[in-house]
Amino acid sequence: MKLWLFLTLALLWLEVQNGVCQQVKRKKEAGENRIRPGRKRVKGRYPKVKEKEAGNKGQSILTQVLDKGRFLRLGESLSLNPGKTMELRCKGTNIGWAYPSYLDTFNDNRLSIKQHERYSQLILTSPSAADTGEYSCWVVLCDGEECTKDGESTSATYIYFTDKDELFVPSAIHFEIIYLRPDMSATVPCRVTNPKINVSLHREVPAEEIAVDGTQISYNPMKGFIIQNPSPEHKGAYYCKANSTIRNTPQVSTKYQLLYVEVPSGPPFATIEASSNIVSGGDIFNITCTVLGEPEMNVSFSWRYPGQGQRPVSIHDSWRLINRGVGHTTRISQSVIVVDDVETIDYGKYICATKNKHGETLVATTVKSHE
Repeated sequence: MKLWLFLTLALLWLEVQNGVCQQVKRKKEAGENRIRPGRKRVKGRYPKVKEKEAGNKGQSILTQVLDKGRFLRLGESLSLNPGKTMELRCKGTNIGWAYPSYLDTFNDNRLSIKQHERYSQLILTSPSAADTGEYSCWVVLCDGEECTKDGESTSATYIYFTDKDELFVPSAIHFEIIYLRPDMSATVPCRVTNPKINVSLHREVPAEEIAVDGTQISYNPMKGFIIQNPSPEHKGAYYCKANSTIRNTPQVSTKYQLLYVEVPSGPPFATIEASSNIVSGGDIFNITCTVLGEPEMNVSFSWRYPGQGQRPVSIHDSWRLINRGVGHTTRISQSVIVVDDVETIDYGKYICATKNKHGETLVATTVKSHE
């Protein structure tokens, strides 16, 4: 009886031990599982870093320096009073700048740019209404001597210098030509110095105000009136009128001549013609090289001819705008070579080379002896 009781107690003890061992093992596995959330926390930091990077990427690197060492991070536009020195800073060790182009054109000494260790500084003293425009900066990336603009680290702000006496941004041009093309929008650039000013567009003949529907014709104070799909009906003389709550009388802008153009872009379309292709000794003749093209497309001419470098000739280049078809404006560019007191060396082929930004075209004609 005692033996049976002893065996029973021994079996119970073994069961208890196995249960404790299994429980300890299960606790260990649970402990291992608790390590995994720690790994998840490490992974969880990655999206936060991405969000931070995205935030930095979207932030402006362009700031305005205010009084008492304060800084203003700039957005799309900013309105300032003229006369007070403006200081802008752009964060980076190698910075490029852009600003209203006329400040470069006239070599304006009011503008200064200085690169410091961690930022670049732009200072404009005595700003006026004419300085209204876009100011931008960007990080310059260099690999040896080759440098490029970092498009992802660029900031731009349009700054208005709100002059109550100058409602339109002043221009050195008092009569500007605007070319209208059927395949691209056109802009009448009557920009204002205050985005709150009301502006209207007017045609001189017939005298009328042009309806602005926000679609076909819209207005942007940073650019002017934008015509989306120009047509011959839009050609003519125009001006803009600005009304201010401070002024009793409206202010009129520069005048604009809108010309309709329909000339295909490409290398010069050139022709050549001699006053006579058969000449005698002692005669005088000329050869005209003509290019028809876009009104603002510059064309350069060069000649190759018999006796070049040995015989004196005169060459005259010119251009003018002409009307072709119904309301179409074209630029005619010409180069004329004149040969006086013909000699035997002057007979042969005359080649005119015409060149624009799209390419080069050669045309030629031959001058022969009459005998």
